[in-house]
Amino acid sequence: MKRDYYEVLGVEKGADEAAIKKAFRKLARELHPDTNPDDPEAEERFKEAAEAYEVLSDPDKRHTYDAFGHDGLRSGGYQPRAEGFGSFSEIFETFFGGEGGGFGDIFGGGGGGARRGPAGGGDVGVVAEIELGEVLTGVSREVEFEAVVPCEHCNGNGAEPGTPIVTCPTCEGAGQVQQVTRTPFGQMMRASACPTCSGSGKSAETPCDVCDGKGRQVKNKSWEVEIPAGIEHGQRIRISGAGHAGEVGGRSGDLYVEVAVREDERFVREGRDLLTVAEISVTTAMLGATIEVPTLEGETEVEVERGAQHSDSIRLKGRGLPGLDRPARGDLHVVLKLLTPVKLDDEQRDLAERLDASLGDRNQPRAARDGLFSRVRRAFK
Repeated sequence: MKRDYYEVLGVEKGADEAAIKKAFRKLARELHPDTNPDDPEAEERFKEAAEAYEVLSDPDKRHTYDAFGHDGLRSGGYQPRAEGFGSFSEIFETFFGGEGGGFGDIFGGGGGGARRGPAGGGDVGVVAEIELGEVLTGVSREVEFEAVVPCEHCNGNGAEPGTPIVTCPTCEGAGQVQQVTRTPFGQMMRASACPTCSGSGKSAETPCDVCDGKGRQVKNKSWEVEIPAGIEHGQRIRISGAGHAGEVGGRSGDLYVEVAVREDERFVREGRDLLTVAEISVTTAMLGATIEVPTLEGETEVEVERGAQHSDSIRLKGRGLPGLDRPARGDLHVVLKLLTPVKLDDEQRDLAERLDASLGDRNQPRAARDGLFSRVRRAFK
C-alpha cells in the first residue's frame, strides 16, 4: 500500500511548489547514503520521496492525484521515474539536472555533471537550549549527536593496518566509470564515481576489518559550542568540518547548532528590550510607592508615581539584553497591572463610595496610550 505523497514529503495539501521542493531537498539530505551507512532501506525511502516529488511538482499529475489518488495515476499510465534507476546520483541528475547543480547542488558539492573525487560528508543539525539570562553573557554548551566519523582502526584510509593502498583496479585510477542507463527517454551514457574507490582512484588491497574498507563508522560525538551573547531564539551557529566525515579523502560536513532560548515566565523579549509585568493595588497606583521588580541580575526597586494608570510602563535603561550586532544592552520596561479588589465589606464599600463622590470628574482615567508595548498592555487589560 503506497503512502500518501503529501505525508511522504511532510507537507500540507495546499503547499506551493517552493515548499514541496524544499521538503524534498531536506529529505534527500537526510537519506543520503553518507549519513545512512548502516541503513539498507535508505535508497528505497529516498525513491519513495523522489516519486512523491515527481508527482506533486507536476501540476497535471498533482491535479490527477488530488482528485483520484494513486489509482488515478495508474489508470493514466504513470510510471515513477525513480523506479528505473539504480543509484542516487542518477535520480538527482534526472530531477535536478536542469537547475545548474544537479546532484552536487543538493549536497553542497556545486557544479553539474559527474562527481569527481571522493564525496564530502553530510551536515548535522542539533539543538542547544539556553536560559534567557545566558543570552546576557553568552555561554558554552556541549552538544552530543550521532555522526559518521573516520574509522579509528584504519585511521580513515580504509585499509587494514600494515597493508598497502593500491591503484583502484576497477577504474584504473581514474575515479570514474562509464555506464549505460535505461531511462524513460531512452538509453543514456553516464560517467559516475567509481563504486569501488568512491572516486578516489585508490583502493585498499586488504579492506579494514572494522569499517569494511569504507574508512568511516557511526559513533556518538560531542562538541563544545560557544554561544555568543545577544543570540536570538532559532538562530543557528555553523561549525565548519564538525559534521559527518566524507569518503576517504573527502571533506567533512558542517555542524549546525540551532539555539533554543527557553521562555522565562517573568519576561517578554522584544529584540534587545525586555518587558515585565508588576501587579499593584489600586491604592498603590493612587498614592504612589516603591516596589520591587525582577531583572536578569535579581530584584531591584522602582518608583510608582502617584496616579499611575493600568498599562503604564516604567523604563529601566540598560537592563535589557545585548544584540549580536549591538553590544549595548536594551531597556527593561515594567508594565503596571492594577488589581481591583473583588470582595469588600460594608465599611470598605462605604469608604469607596465616599471617595468616588469626593473625586468627581477627577476620577476619570487618562486615555490609554498605545505604542511599542501595545501587545503586552492588551494581554493584561
